[in-house]
Amino acid sequence: MSDHEYTLGVEEEYAIVDPETRALKSHIHTLMRMAKGARAIGENLMFQPELHQSVVEVATPVCRNIADVRRDVCRLRRMIIRDAENSGATIAAMGTHPFSDWKDQRITRRKRYQQIVDDMQDVARGNLIFGLHVHVGVPTPDAAVEVMNEARYFLPHLLALSSSSPFWLGRRSGLMSTRSGVFRRFPRTGIPSKFRSHQELKRHLDVLLETGCIEDAGKIWWDIRAHHKYPTVEFRICDLTTRVEETLCITALVQAIVVRLRQLREENLGWRQYPRALIEENKWRAMRHGVRGKLIDFGKRREVDFSCLLDELLVFLDPVLDQLGSRQEAEYCLKILKDGTSAERQLRVFEESGGELSAVVDNVVEETREGVYEGSETEETVEAERPIVGSSE
Repeated sequence: MSDHEYTLGVEEEYAIVDPETRALKSHIHTLMRMAKGARAIGENLMFQPELHQSVVEVATPVCRNIADVRRDVCRLRRMIIRDAENSGATIAAMGTHPFSDWKDQRITRRKRYQQIVDDMQDVARGNLIFGLHVHVGVPTPDAAVEVMNEARYFLPHLLALSSSSPFWLGRRSGLMSTRSGVFRRFPRTGIPSKFRSHQELKRHLDVLLETGCIEDAGKIWWDIRAHHKYPTVEFRICDLTTRVEETLCITALVQAIVVRLRQLREENLGWRQYPRALIEENKWRAMRHGVRGKLIDFGKRREVDFSCLLDELLVFLDPVLDQLGSRQEAEYCLKILKDGTSAERQLRVFEESGGELSAVVDNVVEETREGVYEGSETEETVEAERPIVGSSE
């Protein structure tokens, strides 16, 4: 493995929930005031609003390894849960809210969000979803594009493992990742095309900028992208995972995928790159069935159980997991496969409660807190010298 440090940054978009009605609560401005107060006493936080006032985004500082991510994700979850509860709300980690209607939500009073709504109208207003984004630091812009091209193959695997949105507007949608279907309505989303170099990607962005399609590169919302501000590749395909161990698992897998692909490059090898249309077929299967369906093995030209591809993924990543110190977190994917994703657990609660969606929300709220308070007897502050990764763009 090269001397480059494949740093990490994690963004989680949480639902702000009314603890009495279990519906979404347009509450971000109150939370932001409390977060500013926390910073005034020494907590260097990154709480950000999103398009809807019932969403709060939290971003870690730049993390050196999965241990840093564990510490910071747990710390930030504790802080946002604390601030929410102190102001009459609670926090839930899931890809969509089971029953709240986007038509009832207030839009955040920021120029950028107002422009998005003016541009896309109900497509934007209806984008009431919650995602997990993982950044991995890469050495050069061209390396970022190479990773983006090659890692596309693994995106359906990650989506299936993270699926946490089986409900929409009070109905079982029939999908494990309804969030992915909702977000597809946005332009410039989905699996990106292959780019031969960073220069070719730049030319593509320049055309969009010069023709007025976008005002800035932050309006490229692909499932994976070479970030326009940071020296990172950003994986954006995942639903927001409910349990912190699931977030750590996805983060560990993402980092290991990037490092392993770079390792192959350094050995003058490479990963076979498949057409975007074929990868989209696997993405659809992951959206629909999560980890219980079949994906296409393009090399064998046949369907295979997701479990088989997951085993192959772990074999592929095995050479780097111990070097990264993330074997435990990465192999948690086997527990997700065995016990079920958040989407499966939500459906299980729905059935066991006789169709009570409020019970689904309660269970998600409870699971959002699992493992967050372990080893937190003292509330440390985030080091001020560590820059924050991530943004609402």
